[in-house]
Amino acid sequence: MYENVVVSADWVAERLDEVRVIDVRDAWEFEGIGHVPGAVNVPFESFRSETGDEGMLPGAETWESLLSAAGVDPDDDLVAYDDTHGVFAARFLVTAELYGHPPERLHLLDGDYSAWNRSRETTTDSPSPTETSYAVREPERSPLVDYETVLGALDDPDVTIVDTREDREFAEGHLPGAVNLDWRELVDDETRGLKPADELAAVLADVGVRPDARVILYCNTARRISHTYVVLRSLGYEDVGFYEGSLTEWIERGGPTQ
Repeated sequence: MYENVVVSADWVAERLDEVRVIDVRDAWEFEGIGHVPGAVNVPFESFRSETGDEGMLPGAETWESLLSAAGVDPDDDLVAYDDTHGVFAARFLVTAELYGHPPERLHLLDGDYSAWNRSRETTTDSPSPTETSYAVREPERSPLVDYETVLGALDDPDVTIVDTREDREFAEGHLPGAVNLDWRELVDDETRGLKPADELAAVLADVGVRPDARVILYCNTARRISHTYVVLRSLGYEDVGFYEGSLTEWIERGGPTQ
């Protein structure tokens, strides 16, 4: 189990000189509204593929270029944030993990930019990070699962397949046997951060997502499952599959729905 997967603004403030803070909002927000001092901007749209496989990984060369320009070293502690409960920042962190960044060095700011902005200094100064030569690595253990793996898990009683989309989307069609857990059920609208641990446990238990079972996550284009994946990892879930192709690939390949 990794510690400090989801971290508070206080935790970040105490370590600003030790961590690399990544702001994944649009550039106009980063520059115009302000950002955490020392943060660098890696906009969400810059690290997702848009060529035939929308929302998927950007490609190793693109990722290396982005992180090199942001001044990231391969073993830096990274803290990512956005202004949308952490769902876009979580996608950054999962991408980093899939490209071999040590998972114990990946952190999500709880409560998004609001958690910092409410009580701490922000800046509109544009940072000038020293460019690095970031190189992707093979992760020691990848959570990625493919179409065939998910297809084979449909009738496996030891696997819980979780659809992290809205109830409305789930009702329109989902993988056979999947349970519905809208990712927003895990966050508090007022604090914009995660619900307390006991509430998270209750929400997960209600849909049958157990720490001792194999879990496979999907949505449409791998954004929403990124948040749920990070939350489950923060709670100590160890056997979580990340179906990046999600429903987009599933339908394209003729996978069954109900």
